[in-house]
Amino acid sequence: MAEEIKNTPAATPETNSGTDTTSTSAVVAKGKKGKKRAPAEGKAYISATFNNTIISITNKNGDVLCWGTAGLGNVFKGTRKGTAYAAQVAAESAAKKALTMGMRQVEVYVKGPGPGRETAIRAIQATGMEVTVIRDVTPIPHNGCRPRKPRRM
Repeated sequence: MAEEIKNTPAATPETNSGTDTTSTSAVVAKGKKGKKRAPAEGKAYISATFNNTIISITNKNGDVLCWGTAGLGNVFKGTRKGTAYAAQVAAESAAKKALTMGMRQVEVYVKGPGPGRETAIRAIQATGMEVTVIRDVTPIPHNGCRPRKPRRM
């Protein structure tokens, strides 16, 4: 078997000079890329800060399928990214992407104190997805950071 490989014209350095374009080792047949599919159930993570709102739609394992943000596509810039309307537009675009992939039900996990919390959930519901669970996962400090020392006068 080793002798057969050595005797092939593509493997010998004398015949394959680098300018030969008929080498079959570099030719790869490209097939048509299929439509991306998503499971029927998934999770939607909404991160609502005062400056922006980010929506990530994942499968049950947590692999991100599609996402949207208020600054996507230069629609909203600066302080307008932190508005409730910008969060609504971002959630609609992310939910429509997931809907075209085949997702029908989502569990919503909301994090942060921003103004786009409620409107993002409503926008996901308005696209036709069924929201099964709404859970607030905002981190809450149990006692916070250590306070600074008292000022001496």
